[in-house]
Amino acid sequence: MTLRFVTAAALTATLFIAGCNAEKPETPATLPTSIATTSETGFTAPDEAWRTVDPENMIVIDTKYGDIAIELYPEIAPNHVAQIKALARSGFYDNVPFHRVIDGFMNQTGDGSNGDGTGDSDLPNIDAEFTFRRGADMPFTLITAEQVGEGEIGIGFYKALPIASQSTAQASLTEDNKVNAFGLHCKGVTSMARTSDPNSANSQFFLMRAQAEHLDTQYTIWGNTVMGYEHLDKPIVGTIGQIPDWVPDRMNEVEVAADMEEDERPVVQVLKTDSPAFNNWLKSQKNEDGTYPNICNLPVPTRVL
Repeated sequence: MTLRFVTAAALTATLFIAGCNAEKPETPATLPTSIATTSETGFTAPDEAWRTVDPENMIVIDTKYGDIAIELYPEIAPNHVAQIKALARSGFYDNVPFHRVIDGFMNQTGDGSNGDGTGDSDLPNIDAEFTFRRGADMPFTLITAEQVGEGEIGIGFYKALPIASQSTAQASLTEDNKVNAFGLHCKGVTSMARTSDPNSANSQFFLMRAQAEHLDTQYTIWGNTVMGYEHLDKPIVGTIGQIPDWVPDRMNEVEVAADMEEDERPVVQVLKTDSPAFNNWLKSQKNEDGTYPNICNLPVPTRVL
């Protein structure tokens, strides 16, 4: 089998959004030190400001450190999400090691065949879904804008996922009334490992421990951590085959939340990024100098009921 390797070397992500005009952000914000939850930050919002993550589009990874819940985005990467769910439901990911863990980068896992990064599943490889088309049914909450060439790209959120997107105004100029967008590899984001062939993703994936811009538009993002964010830095650092007698941490069990017993299934809620409450939260994070944050330091507030 071919080793599926997530490059730690800097690459230049292809920004295909040059020439667009991004919406202007309404509210500057600052950097929180950790993921925001009502219990951790004291931030409160009315019940209508929260949305419950669909258990059919959430997987729960049981680790010795605690559970990690990941919201899936079939509207962004439908084929990858379908494969992840199928493999989870088959038990393929149970007792699978984090075979390659790099501090300040990512936790790679998902080799349920060989366990060392050389294996994959019996399912077919998946074509790349590095970018997606965003329509009116996928509202974009702009945080800031970045200059690219002679234009700008918008940086903000779709649901809880940090993304870069063309301006919504550009949609009226396209045949499908949609614009180009792509996910950002921030801490907590989950993405698919592959070989040098862009269309070679199969079962291996990685959970980001920190931002890695060079992965943007190079690997397919299919989910984002909404519970257990504090566990992302805990898997033991190392790589199978490189450190003698190294014993990696494992995913004990991976389940689609909808398949879990009701009394065991976590009910995860995320603050709606298009709500007034979210704007209030941003205001509460405001820097003294009014500067905008790096979006990777703005994990959207969540709560577990």
